[in-house]
Amino acid sequence: MEEVLTSLATYGYIALFLYSFGGGMIAIIAAGVLSYKGVMNLEVSIAIAATANFIGDAVLSSIGRYNRETMMPYIKKHRRKLALSHILMKKYGDKIIIIKKFIYGLKTLIPIAVGLTKYPLIKFNILNLIAALIWALSLGYGSYYAGEYFTKIFHILEDEPYIAPAILLMLIGIVWIYFTLAARKK
Repeated sequence: MEEVLTSLATYGYIALFLYSFGGGMIAIIAAGVLSYKGVMNLEVSIAIAATANFIGDAVLSSIGRYNRETMMPYIKKHRRKLALSHILMKKYGDKIIIIKKFIYGLKTLIPIAVGLTKYPLIKFNILNLIAALIWALSLGYGSYYAGEYFTKIFHILEDEPYIAPAILLMLIGIVWIYFTLAARKK
């Protein structure tokens, strides 16, 4: 166990950066719990996660804006989901840029939709920075203060390992059903 904690203290920040670059909700929650345990530093973890998350979305929106033709074959299957993202942007305005940080699936689609539209990238990046800070602070501090609760859940999952995959599959199924129904032709 000591080796694992030492390894997490050494490589945990790198893993947090890489995972937060592409989303990272689980990584920042894990970093908060590990900070509660004294393995990682909470403020450093929040700064790393917010920075990586901001950069990841900025890169996605830039790729969508400046490499549209190269990107089109990869997103062809997701046209309806991108259209849904665009509709959500019109319906909820700038709030969706903050909200999407907390909704799996929208985190990737909204920046791409922003890049494919005429939405100002400077405005998006400012809102994205604010959203990344809100996201990292709320999840980081939330998981830190719920560290004891997460530790108890971890011990339960350690004793009953089949529960975690079942919950994960259920959550993935709910998200998949939502996007399938929301992007369906009417």
